[in-house]
Amino acid sequence: MIRKNLPAYIILILMVAIVALIITACSSEPTTVTDRMGNEVVLPEQVNSIISTSPANTEILVALGMGDKIVAVDKYSEGITGLNAEVVLIDFMNPDAETIVSLNPDIIIASEINTLGGSDPFAVLKEAGIPVVYQPLTDSIQGIYDDISFIAEITGSTEKAEVLIAGMQEEIAKYQEISAGITEKKRVYFEISPAPDLFTIGKGSYLQEMLEIVGVDNVFADLGKGTAISSEAVLEANPEIILTNVNYIDNPVEEIKSREGWDSITAVAQDQVYYIDSNTSSRATHNIVKALKEIAETVYPEFYE
Repeated sequence: MIRKNLPAYIILILMVAIVALIITACSSEPTTVTDRMGNEVVLPEQVNSIISTSPANTEILVALGMGDKIVAVDKYSEGITGLNAEVVLIDFMNPDAETIVSLNPDIIIASEINTLGGSDPFAVLKEAGIPVVYQPLTDSIQGIYDDISFIAEITGSTEKAEVLIAGMQEEIAKYQEISAGITEKKRVYFEISPAPDLFTIGKGSYLQEMLEIVGVDNVFADLGKGTAISSEAVLEANPEIILTNVNYIDNPVEEIKSREGWDSITAVAQDQVYYIDSNTSSRATHNIVKALKEIAETVYPEFYE
């Protein structure tokens, strides 16, 4: 209540301030953001329950302190440290809309990979009023920084993201400093898909950036980020070291060494074939620094261990 014995000009100022507050409160609009794939999304006032549809998104959310707010994840996120025991596992290539709605999520953080079938599996959920944002299939370290920053923006954890990114940059700088002194670079072949359908990585991928950071000469650097190659091409390239992050066959290292004709490759002949952790090297998250360490110490133990 405004006291009647206050000077008239003070009463006027107070009344103007009160009216301004009322107008502001009544005219506030929901926050609209543009996700990393160019879609405009209206965010909820608070994000207390989250559904994550990819392990990369899940790992980032957990690192940002959001693990206890995740109510459902994709099946590949199972086992990620920091998830609560009650988290629901969902097949997001064929999501059950009824189950998702019953979880009452404030937001769904999806991935471009969920749309690779040619349709949007979350269209019905968006029509039901559930906000859905999409993260792209990131192909650079800068893209990983951007992914972290965006997830932080929509979950209110920007400060934690800044610390997380700064930690990554600090670690990467250490490897760059050491690799600057490596004059004789090892020639490496990095396999991401086994025989008979061989695939490797090259320019336009964060894995290629990682190899460059630690001072590795990728024998297929000029190829694209995920390129099919022939066994003959690997034989001709004759790498000194072979790395693989394939984890869905038994003993991928021995499988490589047992291939017909590959015993003539220097890496096989000198027993220089190694497995690199699949999760840390194939998920575009802050955890790539763990794979960076593993690659560096495997290829150049004399410099990095």
